[in-house]
Amino acid sequence: MKTKLFGWALAAVAGFGSVALAEKNIVDTAVEAGSFKTLAAALGAAGLVDAVKGPGPFTVFAPTDEAFAKLPKGTVETLLKPENKGQLAAILKYHVVPGKVMAADVVKVKGAKSLNGQRIDVKVEGGKVSVDNANVVKTDIACTNGVIHVIDSVILPSSDAIPAVAEKAGFKTLLAAVKAAGLAETLSGEGPFTVFAPTDEAFAKLPAATLSDLLKPENKAKLAAILKYHVVSGRVYSEDAVAAKSANTVQGAAIAIKANDRGAFVNDAKILKTDVDASNGVIHVIDSVILPPAK
Repeated sequence: MKTKLFGWALAAVAGFGSVALAEKNIVDTAVEAGSFKTLAAALGAAGLVDAVKGPGPFTVFAPTDEAFAKLPKGTVETLLKPENKGQLAAILKYHVVPGKVMAADVVKVKGAKSLNGQRIDVKVEGGKVSVDNANVVKTDIACTNGVIHVIDSVILPSSDAIPAVAEKAGFKTLLAAVKAAGLAETLSGEGPFTVFAPTDEAFAKLPAATLSDLLKPENKAKLAAILKYHVVSGRVYSEDAVAAKSANTVQGAAIAIKANDRGAFVNDAKILKTDVDASNGVIHVIDSVILPPAK
């Protein structure tokens, strides 16, 4: 498989010259190629041209004009309006990864953190590479300040904050608890936050009447402390969390993070799903409610 992937990467780069022949920065290379006119216009509208012309290095997953044309009618025109500059910049930064990541390195990872802050998912299957829902169609276009990989679709970061992502995913009990504890506004804020989110089934595992007691107004502070024990400041993805082995929570106490042949765990709660992106953080789903140590 590795030989096949390497061969694919070499074939894809044919016709674009070698790294040693790179003479232009990323923006000028894209403009000269002629198939990235929409991308170039978007970079200009977002005020990112000078940044992407900078020293970097950067890795850009560049959508072609045809890729932008796949978006719903009117989307590009709307994004190019001055009042949507921030949203456009967030989308474009999601296509850029710090550093120079060549095709042979891309296929070795499951994801890459973008300049937007959110992580792009990388998938290798059948000798082909995709990033999120886009196929990588050409690789390793060398530039003086990085490298371009061409993709056939525009990839979009999450535009929903943590509570909205949790609501769409069906975390009814967790959201009810967050609201009762007065934390909904905080978790909708800038962050970023990492949330270890118990499922409804996780809350159901608590002793009978425990949850109903916690939801009472007089127990708001206790409920808030428990929920804050599930939150870590910053955007911590799964591999970084496991490597760290522990993390200080917003509540103040630390949680232990470990992985073994049975899976990955936070304290005694098993992590069921990882790296669910939100605009202001990331969610990892767990199968039990974790409780802070008694003071």
